[in-house]
Amino acid sequence: MSVTISLVYEEGDANEISTAESLQYSFGIIKAATNDFSENNKLGQGGFGLVYKGKLQNGQEIAVKRLSRDSGQGEQEFKNEVLLLARLQHRNLVRLLGFSLQGSERLLMYEFVQNASLDKFIFDPTKRVVLDWERRYKILGGVAKGLLYLHEDSRLKIIHRDLKASNILLDSQMIPKIADFGMARLFTPEETQANTSRIVGTYGYMAPEYAMHGQFSVKSDVFSFGVLVLEIVTGQKNHTFQNGVVIEDLLSHAWKSWRDGTASSLIDPVLRDGSNSLRDMIRCIHIGLLCVQEDLNERPTMASVVLMLSSLSLTLPVPSEPAFFVHTNTNTNPENPLFVEYTSSTSHPNQLKSKSRSSQRSVASDISINDLTLNR
Repeated sequence: MSVTISLVYEEGDANEISTAESLQYSFGIIKAATNDFSENNKLGQGGFGLVYKGKLQNGQEIAVKRLSRDSGQGEQEFKNEVLLLARLQHRNLVRLLGFSLQGSERLLMYEFVQNASLDKFIFDPTKRVVLDWERRYKILGGVAKGLLYLHEDSRLKIIHRDLKASNILLDSQMIPKIADFGMARLFTPEETQANTSRIVGTYGYMAPEYAMHGQFSVKSDVFSFGVLVLEIVTGQKNHTFQNGVVIEDLLSHAWKSWRDGTASSLIDPVLRDGSNSLRDMIRCIHIGLLCVQEDLNERPTMASVVLMLSSLSLTLPVPSEPAFFVHTNTNTNPENPLFVEYTSSTSHPNQLKSKSRSSQRSVASDISINDLTLNR
């Protein structure tokens, strides 16, 4: 059975039709490439299933995401990821090579990225030393350029909605590539904000207006990027930041340290010794804090962020206090659904706290691309 996936995207008076038919592979070819999804070829667990390393008959190495039947990602999200990636071409985005749809089996085939994901380095006490400041700074710049491409520079306008360290892959040259577009949302050129009753993403990276009210925009991705910046500079996860014997969220601690003039204490210890880039690291903390401001209108665009990172002489505005994360259940795994509490520094005392059910992997019809169809 032949399957054609097509996307109709309107821009002005013109209709553009993009097809992913040329990217379709038979299930047997990909199965053979992974040695029948051998346990020895398993790379890890993705958002919706297992990921395997494989090799095509021409010798090309690939990574294959095999979606689990109970993963929560429906056919709509699968088509979403295929069509988005088929049309996006940027050195800082993971490249889709092909896909397979056969019965209940759904496979996504990507370029193989040699060094796995960023979180495997910056949160590992041994591997983190591989990422000196020069490499971390280049990673920040690459991710920023990839997001800018998604928001402004491609023919589409895309909100990623799940930017985090585990969704940044590193190639053999440590060039970052943004991955996992299963939750991405396509905006029309005129659209600036959307609403949803289903929250998707990962605790600690979600903007307060999204987690509390389901409102998302390019500024939601900017917030997630700000969290990522602070994690890369400190080498610690946002939701488990260790401040001596106290565990608190990274945003609140970073804000207090920056306000008190002790931002250098945040820097990953492996970067402090013998580094001549202390000023640049503190500047990046400053940029991260600008990105996580509570008021989305106060956050910079990714175009501004790229400029801030490339022009060290550019004067940065003073950031305001971010909304702080507060765990309401300390026994809950941050990667699983939970209640998140945000404390606002600007709201009325009677409106200081809002709660929202956040689910890392909710299936929602509103995340799909408009006019996405499956023709058989």
